[in-house]
Amino acid sequence: MRIQKCHGRVIASVVGCTALVLGVTGTASAHAQARDLGRQTLGANDGWGSYGTGTTGGAAADAAHVYTVTDWAGFKRALVEGGSAPKIIRVKATIDADGPSCASFEAPGYDFATYLKTYDPAVWGHDKNLDGEPDDSPEGLRRASQANQDAYIKAAVPANTTIIGVGKDAGFKGASLQIKAVDNVVVRNLTFESPLDCFPQWDPTDTADGNWNSEYDSAVIYGSTHVWMDHDTFTDGDHPDSTLPYYYGRIYEQHDGELDIVKGADYVTASWNVFEDHDKTILIGNSDSASTAAVDRGHLKVTFHHNLFSNLVERAPRIRFGQVDSYNNHFVAEDGYSYSYGIGMESQLVAEHNAFTLPDGLGAGKILKKWKDSPLTADDNYVNGEPVDLIAVHNAEVPTEILRSGAGWTPTLRTKVDPAKAISGIVDHCAGAGNLH
Repeated sequence: MRIQKCHGRVIASVVGCTALVLGVTGTASAHAQARDLGRQTLGANDGWGSYGTGTTGGAAADAAHVYTVTDWAGFKRALVEGGSAPKIIRVKATIDADGPSCASFEAPGYDFATYLKTYDPAVWGHDKNLDGEPDDSPEGLRRASQANQDAYIKAAVPANTTIIGVGKDAGFKGASLQIKAVDNVVVRNLTFESPLDCFPQWDPTDTADGNWNSEYDSAVIYGSTHVWMDHDTFTDGDHPDSTLPYYYGRIYEQHDGELDIVKGADYVTASWNVFEDHDKTILIGNSDSASTAAVDRGHLKVTFHHNLFSNLVERAPRIRFGQVDSYNNHFVAEDGYSYSYGIGMESQLVAEHNAFTLPDGLGAGKILKKWKDSPLTADDNYVNGEPVDLIAVHNAEVPTEILRSGAGWTPTLRTKVDPAKAISGIVDHCAGAGNLH
């Protein structure tokens, strides 16, 4: 039995996070068990999501706007009913959003073997992409098929909504939550198994060898404000990249991101989540272009704290433009690791009080990846239990990509900051779906 601290409480933990609460009276414990988790709101000063009006989701919902759902159709109906009136949607068990099969989404005439034959690099080459292909071409039929899947697996989340899992095994397989152009959304205690794109697009011009590109993130925060993602688990589940086939000598990539925050989204707090077993994990700002900059500049304010990033390849997160505060997170690297923080166009990252666990032979200089010259702050971080200056070690190991120190701002929206040396024990036991109490 080990003594751990979780959410400000001292606990004795054997396997789970709340085996025993110490120093809490019986009355208080009973009260805690009786709390309606669906009506909890983001606390004051808890990251960028607490800025201004704060994030309350559907906490004010009346009884008529509280739903319990057990299937995908029922979930999508609950999202629509009542419009943007405050609502609470309780998700019970795991909901399959994949659809009957990939074949069920195929447009008439679509044939993958014909697609492969038509766009084989030996025939098509690498000098032009497929965007201009007509609707009756194999690529046009692929687009139509993908549109059918798109309409099925995406779910638009309205303003003033709380979506919360009931118990330890609630979540979605293959869903893509679209938190788009709305304010005030809470998503908690859910496991998201990544959507599997049935119809990835071949792009002959993406790198010298071409690439397969897919759609569908588990959750997208697109132009929305005041969003709280808490105690969720994001994973590839039964379909890791290692199970995917290869065509044209490239992996047939059927996954996109786990959580993307784009198009001027603002005031987001992501706390106590698990992001695991994925390649391109979190993208903040999706382009360097002038048109994107006009939308994103001054926005994309996001806080990550007490999250577990485990067995990821990259983007934890990759950042453009945003003021991102990342503290008290645990990063666990395994085979295939590329980097954690991607330093992109005009990003202003503050990465402090985090813990990194790297395998033997992997240098700490890989934790940061420079895409653009954007200064960052990276203080009091520990690698394999020892304090490491992430910027200094990066510059020593990657002298061709020098990073500068000093993000130019100081985060103030933080609650309790735990010692970096203790973070692995706290986060590994307490983050993710099923650990919300």
